[in-house]
Amino acid sequence: MPLTLASLVQHSALKLSVRAGEGRLDTPVRWAHVSELADPVPYMEGGELLLVTAMKLDAEDPQEMRRYVRRLSAAGVVGIGFAVGVNYDAVPEALIEAAAAEDMPLLEVPRRTPFLAISKAVSAALAADQYRAVTAGFEAQRELTRAALSADGPAELLARLAAHVHGWAALYDTSGAVVAAAPEWAARRAARLTPDVERLRERPAPASAVVGGSEDRVELQSLGTGRRARGALAVGTGAPLGTAERYAVHSAVALLTLTTERSRSLHDAESRLGAAVLRMLMAGEAERARAVAGDLYGALLEAPFRLIAAEPALPGTAQPEGLALLADAVESAAARTGEALLVVPEPGRLVVLAADGGSAVQACLAHAENLEARRGRDASGPEPDELVVGLSAPVGSGGVAAALKQADQALAVARRRGRPLVEHEEMAAGSVLPLLADDAVRAFADGTLRALREHDATGRGDLVASLQAWLSRHGQWDAAAADLGVHRHTLRYRMKRVEEILGRSLDDPDVRMELWLALKATSAPA
Repeated sequence: MPLTLASLVQHSALKLSVRAGEGRLDTPVRWAHVSELADPVPYMEGGELLLVTAMKLDAEDPQEMRRYVRRLSAAGVVGIGFAVGVNYDAVPEALIEAAAAEDMPLLEVPRRTPFLAISKAVSAALAADQYRAVTAGFEAQRELTRAALSADGPAELLARLAAHVHGWAALYDTSGAVVAAAPEWAARRAARLTPDVERLRERPAPASAVVGGSEDRVELQSLGTGRRARGALAVGTGAPLGTAERYAVHSAVALLTLTTERSRSLHDAESRLGAAVLRMLMAGEAERARAVAGDLYGALLEAPFRLIAAEPALPGTAQPEGLALLADAVESAAARTGEALLVVPEPGRLVVLAADGGSAVQACLAHAENLEARRGRDASGPEPDELVVGLSAPVGSGGVAAALKQADQALAVARRRGRPLVEHEEMAAGSVLPLLADDAVRAFADGTLRALREHDATGRGDLVASLQAWLSRHGQWDAAAADLGVHRHTLRYRMKRVEEILGRSLDDPDVRMELWLALKATSAPA
């Protein structure tokens, strides 16, 4: 319990009596300070019991006393201790009335009680309170450590922490989602703070913030020792934390950070194993991959899965923050549903094997939608943390090599079209024509048809239109001639001129295919 004015009044050795402000004796005292200055306010910090003898004050002047007490009250002084039998035989009525008007506790100090005795009593009580707080903090640390090492781990730690602070506690993962909360009702309250956690995550760890509302006061603490936070802890209380409670919170942060970093080490080991499993699957060694994957990835390989390939939208990004954010998003989603996931970080690239229709794939799609929405608001181009993502069709363990090729093809299309994500099924179900909207393809098409267009520009014929009509009718002379409104002999003459100008035979199906694609590429929208 903190030291209060009531504690000093009840101290049998001090013999203090109350002359004003009886209703505020429960105010905590931070220190006892002696000052005979007419204006000691510049030397006050707030929370002091001011001890005076009125050596330099006219304590019988009502107006001066009102000004004096009013200044002390505004400075945060919690009480006045007036020594009688020194300059005044009794506490002046003017001081009593001024203290009563400001509701300022006024304590009468008898002559036989030196100020030093009061200072010692305050110092001893504060030291005892500090000792109790430190002792309680160490006990909380031991209890939280036992909780962290228990089978329930973080969940049990949060429950003990919530009890220590007489409030609630919640743990967030790297995506800002609530992992655990105590008591259970706090999960909904904690979920409303996700935007605040996301803002905290943008700051280098360790970072903290205080957010408040009508319900409670919440302290947010980031977890992790690196540049990026690995999670966050929220502690909600009805009032600011005391010393013992703060010790408990700091202990919880240290323990959760240690747990997070240990989990990160295990995660790195899992990533290396995952890379080995992926190499086996790529080599067609599905049975061997299953044996190595064991319980960690075995369930993933037994069902249809998709392969995700992601790269920075800006090629050559040294430290692609976006890849780490995507990895966090899919891992957090999979962890919440107990879904197996294989994540293989590569230099400047991320490869993920995730269950088809599972939460990790959905998290990837949602992540891409957020990037696309953000890009829509900002026309300046992709940010350094933005990605391009390719998503394969569902495959089994024997089709990983094909799935990786599909994901890479979809990624290339996403980069060319300026989109965050493209699914391979989207390419297969659509038309090939959008793929022709490429500068290199257009350059090829323009070069292929340039001689024909130059011929037509002289007014000596309409070879380009005739070639397009003939190809669209699969070489049927009468149908193509009818479309053009010319005689079929005229069309035959024009096609012979096309062969002479291009130096290529229209009997060759490869030539016909290239000319058709060139015509489509030059007419496709940019």
